[in-house]
Amino acid sequence: MMQPNEISRRDLLKAGVLAAAVPTAGVGAFYFGYSKVEGNPLRVGVLGTGDEGSVLLGAMNPEYIEVKSIADIRPYNQYRAFHGDCGVSARPGLMSVYGWKTEEEARKHVRVYADYLELLNQAKADGIEAVVIALPLHLHAKAAVAAMRRGLHVLTEKLMAHSITQCKEMSRVAAMTGKHLATGHQRHYNILYHEAVDKIKRGLLGNIHYIRAQWHRGNSPGGDSWQLPMPKNVKPTDVQANRLIRDLDGLKKELAAARGSEIETVAKKVAQKEAQIRDEVLAKGGEYEGTSFKSAKEYGYLDNAFEWTDAKTQEQKTYQRPAAEELLRWRLWARTGGGLMVELGSHQLDAASIFLAANNDYYHGTNTGQKIHPLKVLVSANRNLFEMDREVNDHITTLVEFPAPDYDPKTAVGKKRKICVQYSTINGNGFGGYGEIVFGTDGTMILEKEADLQMFRSETASKITTKAATGPTLDTQSSGPAQKAVAGGPKADVSRGYTEELEHWAWCIRVNPNNTDKALQPRCYPKVALGDAVIALGTNIAADLGQSLAFKESWFDIDSDETPEGDVLNVPGAKPDVNKDEYKV
Repeated sequence: MMQPNEISRRDLLKAGVLAAAVPTAGVGAFYFGYSKVEGNPLRVGVLGTGDEGSVLLGAMNPEYIEVKSIADIRPYNQYRAFHGDCGVSARPGLMSVYGWKTEEEARKHVRVYADYLELLNQAKADGIEAVVIALPLHLHAKAAVAAMRRGLHVLTEKLMAHSITQCKEMSRVAAMTGKHLATGHQRHYNILYHEAVDKIKRGLLGNIHYIRAQWHRGNSPGGDSWQLPMPKNVKPTDVQANRLIRDLDGLKKELAAARGSEIETVAKKVAQKEAQIRDEVLAKGGEYEGTSFKSAKEYGYLDNAFEWTDAKTQEQKTYQRPAAEELLRWRLWARTGGGLMVELGSHQLDAASIFLAANNDYYHGTNTGQKIHPLKVLVSANRNLFEMDREVNDHITTLVEFPAPDYDPKTAVGKKRKICVQYSTINGNGFGGYGEIVFGTDGTMILEKEADLQMFRSETASKITTKAATGPTLDTQSSGPAQKAVAGGPKADVSRGYTEELEHWAWCIRVNPNNTDKALQPRCYPKVALGDAVIALGTNIAADLGQSLAFKESWFDIDSDETPEGDVLNVPGAKPDVNKDEYKV
């Protein structure tokens, strides 16, 4: 049953008066049931300030969080942490967020480190209480465990970790140390997605029986956002080796011709491109802005070579990958990243499981929000566009079976009561963008690009349309007679969920510092994050094996030592152990 406060939030959103109703906090604070932090803002260090780390920096609310230090082994990322990304509103930089006029002024407030372990070693001296982790995936567990053992709370970017074994280790250390461990699946704090859940719980779709989702991108060889150009002396033979220099020369010519207000804009682009070229230090090591940098190999990244036969010419070829390329393009490699399912699919399968939990509550008349675990996944994973300049696939299509609310494996009919989630993520064609379509017996709901909400209800021939100032699109339609509008949706100016995610994490730490009250935890706490990781990493395992994978309930249990790495892949030592030497600092 819907709680009274949920109804009041929904009604206030419909009336468009939510902002006026909560003048001392924010829309997210009122909507998700937290308030402003008492006393001083939470003092944090940020580990990793690349693409996603800079988004998190841009989402910081100074009333909740004070950034005391940052760590990144790339000079370019250190630059972006302060100055942001030109033309990318989601990455405005710390100077913009906190109102500092110059990088020199900002560095008086924020300590800068290269290796994240240096930041953790100085955490107590810097007065840090918690860390935000946006490092490459393979470092999430190591950094999180090291931080919690040093008495620091943690918010780590998704996916929780590189393996389920690591996820369980992190979860156990969090319980052992009494620290909050949150994972950045920001859809848990997206108001439009929360509104979708509300509609499902109120039965506006009837019973959900199918979900279709996709994330399609136009990335292709020579234009892949994950294969960013590298400085020439990192890898002179790279096909994009001269691109940064060409881009810089072009910007300098543009600057020379600029007039008036254009000068400042183009000058910022020149400075950012020069900072990107400074990543050449990763080849052999060096110094920048008073910070010493080691080579990528000294930081633990690896040289490698990949051999294959050209399908057209039958010629034997070799792709040489220096250690710095493994770092700069970490999403492309199996050791450091998790590919499309980790970076994209985890968001949408997380959303699907949230919707199915709401459907379960509607069917049973409960309000638990308990996420539903999948039964099995079937996968088709391919590399249709790219050759050996990566290890991850560029096309993945999945069918994930979840139990319906009346699923019963003991009866002939009951064991067929399943809900299928069809998901595809591809490169080379961005038609349709990204989003989710939820099919119910009474209507259909489509979430598109986190920006709009539409819903069509077949039995009343009615339509709901909602648009947000930023973010998600929820669009719902069904076959049947002509439609007419029946209701409105949230009209507040809301974010994609990053700001609310960070605010709530900080608030939970302030009001429940020892994590003794399990009712006062971030929405994506370890049990929830582990479930998302099992689905994404389990799908990757099925793809690698070329066969379907049946999920074991024990994989979702933090206290169980069973993991897909040990049970399916037979990886030696794939057993969670909070005392592993790998995590001792």
